[in-house]
Amino acid sequence: MSAGSSSFERLSKSRYRDGLQCQKMLWWKVHEPNAPELVVGPEQQETFDQGNRVGEIAREYVAGGVLIDLPYRDFEGKVAATAKALADGAPAIYEASFIEDDIFAAVDILERRRGGFNLIEVKSTTKVKDEYIPDVAVQMHVVRRAGLEVKRAEVMHLNRECRYPDLSNLFVRKNVTSLTGPALRAVPGEARAMLAALAGPLPQVAIGPHCTKPYECVFRKRCWPALPEHHVSTLYQIRSKKVEKLVADGCETLLDLPRNYEASGPAKRQIRSARSGKVVVERGLRRALVALKPPIAFLDFETVGPAVPVWPGCGPYQAVPVQFSCHQGLAGADHHEWLADGPDDPREELARALIAACAGAKTVLAYSASFERGCIKGLIEALPHLEAALTALSGKIRDLYPIVRDHVYHPGFAGGFGLKEVLPALVPELGYEDLGIQGGNSASAALERLLFEGEALSAAERKALRRDLLQYCERDTLAMVRIYEKLGELARR
Repeated sequence: MSAGSSSFERLSKSRYRDGLQCQKMLWWKVHEPNAPELVVGPEQQETFDQGNRVGEIAREYVAGGVLIDLPYRDFEGKVAATAKALADGAPAIYEASFIEDDIFAAVDILERRRGGFNLIEVKSTTKVKDEYIPDVAVQMHVVRRAGLEVKRAEVMHLNRECRYPDLSNLFVRKNVTSLTGPALRAVPGEARAMLAALAGPLPQVAIGPHCTKPYECVFRKRCWPALPEHHVSTLYQIRSKKVEKLVADGCETLLDLPRNYEASGPAKRQIRSARSGKVVVERGLRRALVALKPPIAFLDFETVGPAVPVWPGCGPYQAVPVQFSCHQGLAGADHHEWLADGPDDPREELARALIAACAGAKTVLAYSASFERGCIKGLIEALPHLEAALTALSGKIRDLYPIVRDHVYHPGFAGGFGLKEVLPALVPELGYEDLGIQGGNSASAALERLLFEGEALSAAERKALRRDLLQYCERDTLAMVRIYEKLGELARR
């Protein structure tokens, strides 16, 4: 046992996981802990907080345990407290901590069973992923080296079939013992290699698929060279293996592709646009726009999807609309908006405000409209007494995304047709840079904070958060208005 090793020299479950993906990434994380790439933003912090909440709730489903609750870096204290809990015969230990072979492992739940222990890794996902197995294996290695008999290893994850308010089946416990064999046998050698790498200079690791799998490396920009304009990797819906082949064949940019290169319609327009440096517009654009019968309402939802459901009929991560923006009238001059406030179920009030906001519209236009249709479908299931009005509204929804994708390509799209790619290219004077919230993930994190952590915020913080959320959602629908207007100009050329 090497409990006297410093934390710098020691591995942990997260460090071991990083080292398996890339020793260069591991080295930077350990040697440059204050690197700007490691600064945790609001979205990532919300993910961490959500995982921690799920971990805490999971303990209630393996009751009677002892929590090893000591300061983060008090490794030896945690090991000693775990040893005491084991000696006292605790039926379960939460955050059971061990140090063996210069690896520190804190097991989410160590459950005492006849003749040994169950090792339980808690995950806030709704299924077991391949990348969880090495996490389990390194913990099994450490706990067994500490002298405990681990009979069974499990991943305890959220159950997608669970529905609030009955949370009795919130978790599924999946036996992964038989899956850990190869990963478990690899631990000693992998750990030695990682420790050796940490003790030396920055490892040299070539770039490749491991830069994004199983997780996106935060240091990727340090390793990857800047790509030339119109690089083949930007071609619409191209696969990574195809990119590798094209580059190997000497086709680095879209300009290098042969004239007879086979591609889908959007990709062909992209290649034409790259070669000409101009916007490509198909003749069918005018017909597609004429099919959108006025008056038009431009609609956008923002949702929350708590890991642990809180409203009737909802399951883990079910997206529930809690905010909308709707522009209607000439040039989108008539604007309606609604934003929930607090943890109470917002669906009834939102649905009624939504129906009123879209009243009179013959077309309800959204961007990637399957999302909006899904939100309304969820409202119908939750509010059957509003089914007729909501169904009628859903029937009016049309999608702006395929109209752009199938008829227009601007060199600035860079192979993407999302709102954030299309807007700056077609309407450069309108963007998101002036807003406090600039993306959907940030909005979701802010909504979770506003609705479920509002009591921890000051009145000024709540006011600022509401303002930022309202401005962001309004900008999304205003962006659609301006894109629609720009498409009309292009169609008339």
